[in-house]
Amino acid sequence: MIIIADGGSTKTNWCLLDDSNKKIYFNTEGYNPYFVDSDYIVQSLKKGLPQDLPFEKITEVNYYGAGVHNGEKAKIVETALSKVFPTAQVEVGHDLLAAARALLGDQSGFAAILGTGTNSCIYDGQEITHNIDSAAYILGDEGSGSFIGKKLLTDFIRGLMPADVAEAFFNTYKLTPDEIMDNVYTKPLANRFCASFSKFVYDNNVNIQYTRKIVDDAFEAFFKNLVSQYPDFQAYTFNCIGSVGYNFRNVLEEKATQYGMKVGKILRSPIDDLVQFHISRAAKNK
Repeated sequence: MIIIADGGSTKTNWCLLDDSNKKIYFNTEGYNPYFVDSDYIVQSLKKGLPQDLPFEKITEVNYYGAGVHNGEKAKIVETALSKVFPTAQVEVGHDLLAAARALLGDQSGFAAILGTGTNSCIYDGQEITHNIDSAAYILGDEGSGSFIGKKLLTDFIRGLMPADVAEAFFNTYKLTPDEIMDNVYTKPLANRFCASFSKFVYDNNVNIQYTRKIVDDAFEAFFKNLVSQYPDFQAYTFNCIGSVGYNFRNVLEEKATQYGMKVGKILRSPIDDLVQFHISRAAKNK
């Protein structure tokens, strides 16, 4: 039995694959090693994983995660997974590689993530060959849920949000500006907190013009500062994974077209296509 996991900063999608390729799906919270340590991951998995999971029969864990930018960060996740799955061989990779493999399989091309955070790359059909760092949620992550959420929160705190939207926002969350500042600057997982408000932008029907501009500006920044910085970016099809890209795909497709890129796949989650990638790879290796 093997496990394939796609871990974002907010949620991790898991699939248990038995010897006959039967699939069992489940979810836990996300584990970004920039914000959580090995002990946190272990305790969360013990609570979040299905209690009837056949841990002793799992021989391989393929985990792709947000924030796994280097060996040090990968080790945080690997250490935790090895404790939870003691009989399994654990491989930890970047969630961007998961996105590329899910979107492109063994074909070369451009792949992006637009979820809680942002990332993008050029992929050669096996590995990532070019990646422009998104600089994470404080310095960058243009187009992401945290980027959209920060703009919404900033407008609310500064009194720049239209009155009808501000009323709907307060009625939804019952948060004061001081409480927002406290959540962002003194509590853990501020990136996830900010990103959670992108749902309000998606659900809003009070002032579509205002929230549409927030999304449009976020995707404009994403294409201007990241996508268009790749050499010959217009030669590639635009492919994207993530809840933000999927939920706002009408705006995203328009922006990609404005920047001269044809639109390929836009998926909410990579897990189904990622599982299929591993099934195909295993078949080739037999």
